[in-house]
Amino acid sequence: MGQKKQPSTDPVAEPKKRRRVDIADVDAGVEAKDCIKIYLVSSKEEVGVSDSFCIDPVDLNSFFDEDGKIYGYQELKITVWVNIISFHSYADITFKGTSNRGKGITDLKSALQSIFAETLVESKDKFLQTFSTETQFIRSAVSTGEVMQHKASNGHVSHLEEAVSDLEVVRMVVGNMATGHLYSRLIPLVLLLVDGSNPIDVTDPRWELYLLIQKTEDQQGDIQHRLLGFTALYRFYHYPDSTRIRLSQILILPPYQCKGYGSYLVEVLSNIAIAENVYDFTVEEPLDSFQHVRTCVDIKHLLAFEPIQPAIDSAVLSLKEGKVSKKIHAPRFVPPLSAVDDVRKTLKINKKQFLQCWEILIYLSLHSVDKCIEDYFTIISNRVRADILGKDSGTAGKRVIDVPTTYDQDMSFVMFRSKDGEPSSVQMDTTQTNQEQQLQELVDERIREIKLIAQKVSPPRA
Repeated sequence: MGQKKQPSTDPVAEPKKRRRVDIADVDAGVEAKDCIKIYLVSSKEEVGVSDSFCIDPVDLNSFFDEDGKIYGYQELKITVWVNIISFHSYADITFKGTSNRGKGITDLKSALQSIFAETLVESKDKFLQTFSTETQFIRSAVSTGEVMQHKASNGHVSHLEEAVSDLEVVRMVVGNMATGHLYSRLIPLVLLLVDGSNPIDVTDPRWELYLLIQKTEDQQGDIQHRLLGFTALYRFYHYPDSTRIRLSQILILPPYQCKGYGSYLVEVLSNIAIAENVYDFTVEEPLDSFQHVRTCVDIKHLLAFEPIQPAIDSAVLSLKEGKVSKKIHAPRFVPPLSAVDDVRKTLKINKKQFLQCWEILIYLSLHSVDKCIEDYFTIISNRVRADILGKDSGTAGKRVIDVPTTYDQDMSFVMFRSKDGEPSSVQMDTTQTNQEQQLQELVDERIREIKLIAQKVSPPRA
């Protein structure tokens, strides 16, 4: 029979074994964009449905700590539903557990409120009620606004307006309670979908909101007002007795994009600038996608503007006859000053935008079979390269450029030396091979843009 081992009688006690402690890995966090989905819904039946309209925010990470991550949660999933009738929102948050592994536990409520603010509804039931209690929110909000009349650039009703005659653009001047309340509901969409944008100052009456509204009749026969998009404009004083308007924010809600509503809204704004005889109409840091829409609208106005047609004909004739100056390092298409001034005074298109349009107007007057079409593309290429490289374009710091003139174009030019360290809007690779490749990509992009706009604003060429 075995004997139970007794404790040792050795006066020197055995050392105690240390308890092992597992050290958890430091929390790596999860990026906000990887665990948050945001849906735009127009009825309570769409809430909770996975195939509802999901948006792609500009930058969700910027609302969560410095590194854009959420810490302290396991299997975190956040689903946000936004009612695009009343613009209330509700966040459904689920997770397996929480633990502080060196980075703390992110305050999700605070972070979400920094985006959705007062539109965030606490309970799902209250959120679902907004689809019935707030159906007239937009109608009530714009009731004090001014309905703007739309006239197409050629004087006729546009195809979109003919097909959808229930569209309205309503102007609301900022500074009153109704406009401020409406804009506060739209701020989350501005933060999520307008790149680099901040909320406007709702106490400054020089801000104006233009809201694109669609009026429809529901099953009960009531007229419903649905917001399709909006834009914020600012009015600047221009000496001595005029104003300039600058477009700062524009958004067509994602479910209504790529249907012509953006062009419709921009054309209305352009017509307002003309009707109110402002000094000019500018845009604050336009994205390429908006610039494309804007240029299409402006080209349609310019094609119907007869005073510049002789200048276009003259430029095209010089190109066809090979009279483009050979002594100019980077020749470009430059309209005469009289045309620049007439366009600004009548159509409210500023000089920078008109120069972009001018290249397209010339292209529209050419034909793909014309021998000079290659010369045209060469001039576009030279202009793009000169704009990017400046003093580094092989002229040892000197640039010779055309100037608008009513005199002999070959005898009119200016030479100047670029300043050292002059910043460029495009960062170029210093390696010669890569730089050339980048330049060619920019040239190709500009030529594609010219062709695409030409195709949109004119019937197919024979």
